[in-house]
Amino acid sequence: MTKLKWLGMLLLAILLVGALVACSDTSDGEDAEEVSAEGEETDSDSGEDTEGEEASGEPIKIGVLASLSGALESYGMQTQRGFELGLEYATDGTMEVNGRPIEVMFEDTETQPDVARQKALQLLDDEGVDFLVGSSSSGDTLAVTGLAEEYEKIMVVEPAVADSITGSEFNKYIFRTSRNSSQDAVAGAAAIAEEGTKIATFAPDYAFGHDGVAAFKEAAEELGAEIVLEEFVDQNATDFTPNIQKVIEAEPDYLFVIWAGANSPWNQINDMDLASRGITVSTGAPDIAALKTMNALVGMEGFTVYYHTLPDNEVNDWLVEEHKARYDGEVPDLFTPGGMSAAISIVEALKQTEGDTDVDLLIDTMEGMSFEAPKGTMTFREEDHQALQTMYSITLEEDDELDYPVPVLVEELSPEDTAPPIMNE
Repeated sequence: MTKLKWLGMLLLAILLVGALVACSDTSDGEDAEEVSAEGEETDSDSGEDTEGEEASGEPIKIGVLASLSGALESYGMQTQRGFELGLEYATDGTMEVNGRPIEVMFEDTETQPDVARQKALQLLDDEGVDFLVGSSSSGDTLAVTGLAEEYEKIMVVEPAVADSITGSEFNKYIFRTSRNSSQDAVAGAAAIAEEGTKIATFAPDYAFGHDGVAAFKEAAEELGAEIVLEEFVDQNATDFTPNIQKVIEAEPDYLFVIWAGANSPWNQINDMDLASRGITVSTGAPDIAALKTMNALVGMEGFTVYYHTLPDNEVNDWLVEEHKARYDGEVPDLFTPGGMSAAISIVEALKQTEGDTDVDLLIDTMEGMSFEAPKGTMTFREEDHQALQTMYSITLEEDDELDYPVPVLVEELSPEDTAPPIMNE
C-alpha cells in the first residue's frame, strides 16, 4: 500500500468516528430538546415552543394623547398622573400582564385636532401601539377616532365628553371611560330644572359645548324647564362681557354654564353680579384651579364628576393616599380618576385575555365588562361602549382650611340614574 493511499484511509476513518460521536450526542439530547428548522429550541416532551414564550414577553404598547400644553394643560397633566397611577395599581406595581411589560408613550396634542391626528399616526405607524388613549379635548378626540377604526386598534376615550364620540361618530374600536355630555346633563338638570323654570345656557363654541347644551336642553325640558337662551362663546375668548349681557337680557331664573379650560368666565360672571338680577348660576363643579375663582358662588347647587372626598371605596382611598405621597401633598383633581380608570380598564381586559392583544378578542372582552375604579364600579355598556358611572349632586360650601369652596355631597347619582340614551343607532 502506498503511503498516500494509507493516509487517505486514515483520514476517512477519523471522519467516520466524528460522525458517530455527533449522532450519539444528538440522540442523547433528543429527550430534552430538539432543534427546529429555524434553529429555535423547543421542548419535545411538553410540545411548548420557546418562541411562544418569547412572544409572550413582547411589550404591550399604549399611546396616550393629552393636552400637555395650552389652555387644557392641567387636564392633560391630571390624566397623565392618573393613568400612570392606574397602571401601577392594576398591575400591583409589576407594570406587566401575563409576562408582557407595559410601555406607555405620552404625546401632547396641543389641543389642536390636526396635531392630535399627526401624533396618533406617529404612535400607530412608528411605535406600533396596541392601544390609544385620549384626549383632553373632544375636538382632538374626534380627529383621531377614525384612525382607531382604520388601524383596528382599541381607543379608550378619556376625558373627552362629546356625545358624538359614542354616538354619531361611534365605531366598534372606541370605548369610553369618561362620562359623556348626556351624563353631565342628567346630573345638571336634576339640580335645577323643574316645571316652569327658565334657564339660559353658556358654553364654548365647539363639539364639547354644543353636545353639552343639546343634552342638557333635552334633560331639562323633560323636567318641565324652558331654555330661553343658548349662548355659545369662542373657546379662546378672554372677554365674556357681551355674552353675559345677552344672558342678563334673556332674564332666566338660572344660568347653566358648561366650560372647560384655563380661560374660564367665572370672574366676569361674578363681576356682573347676576345674583342681584335674580339669576342663579349653576354648573358642574370644575377642577380645583377653577374652584378658586368661584368663591362668590358659595351655596350653588350643581353636580360634579369627581371630588376626592366624595367616593367611598378602596380604589379611591389608594388614589388619594398615593397621589398625596408623590405630589407634595396634592390631592387628585377632576380628571385624575379618569386617567386611572382608563388604565385599569385596559389592564383588566388584558388580564381576562391573558395578555392577548388580538383586537376582536379585546372587543368581545370589553363589551359589558365591569371593573372597579375610583368612582366605584364602572361598566362598558355593550351597545355603545360608554362607561356607566356614578355622578354626584352637590352644593358648593366654604372650607376654613382651603382657599376655595368645596363640593359637598347632596346625593350620589348611580350609574343607572345617569345612564345616557344610546345614540349610535
